[in-house]
Amino acid sequence: MNLIKTKIKDLFILEPRVFTDDRGYFFESYNKKILDGLIGKEYDFIQDNESKSSYGVIRGLHYQLAPYSQAKLVRVLEGSVYDVAVDLRKDSPTFGKWVSVELSGENKRQFLIPKGFAHGFSVLSETVVFAYKCDEYYHPETEAGIIYNDLTLNIDWKIPEKDVKLSEKDKLLPELKNAKMNF
Repeated sequence: MNLIKTKIKDLFILEPRVFTDDRGYFFESYNKKILDGLIGKEYDFIQDNESKSSYGVIRGLHYQLAPYSQAKLVRVLEGSVYDVAVDLRKDSPTFGKWVSVELSGENKRQFLIPKGFAHGFSVLSETVVFAYKCDEYYHPETEAGIIYNDLTLNIDWKIPEKDVKLSEKDKLLPELKNAKMNF
C-alpha cells in the first residue's frame, strides 16, 4: 500500500496495490497491521457503512462531536466522487483548511480522515457506491455539520449548482463560523 501525505497533518490518501489479470483484479482493501504501521498510529474501526447515490448528490459536510467523534477510512466501490475533508481541530495550524481527492472504483484510492474533521463528497458519476469504516458508532445526538457552500471554505464541488441534490437535513447546516465544534 502506498501512503500519500496531504498538506494537513494526519490526513492521508492510500493507494492499495492492485493485482490485475485477464480474470479481473484483486487487492487488499484493509489490513490493520499494515495501515497502523504506515501511519504510526492505531485505528480500531468498529462499524462499516455503505451508501448509493446519483449524480449531483452532495453528502456533507458531516461529523460527530466529541466524545463520539469518528475517524473514517472512505472509498468508492463503483463510480466516482469528489471527496473533501475539512480540519476542525481548533488548535491546528490548518484549522478551516481542506483537502480533496477524487475517489473511484477505478483508482481504488482511499481517504483516511482522522477525528476532528468534517467530511463530505459530491457524486461525479451517474451513480456511486460509497463505503467507509468508522472507529466510533453512530450517535445521532452528536451529529453536526457545515453547509456545503460555505463562503469561508469556498469548496468547488465539481457539480454545477443547478444539478446539486441535498438532503433536507443538509440544507439546514450552518456556516463554519456558526458550527458546533469541540475538537
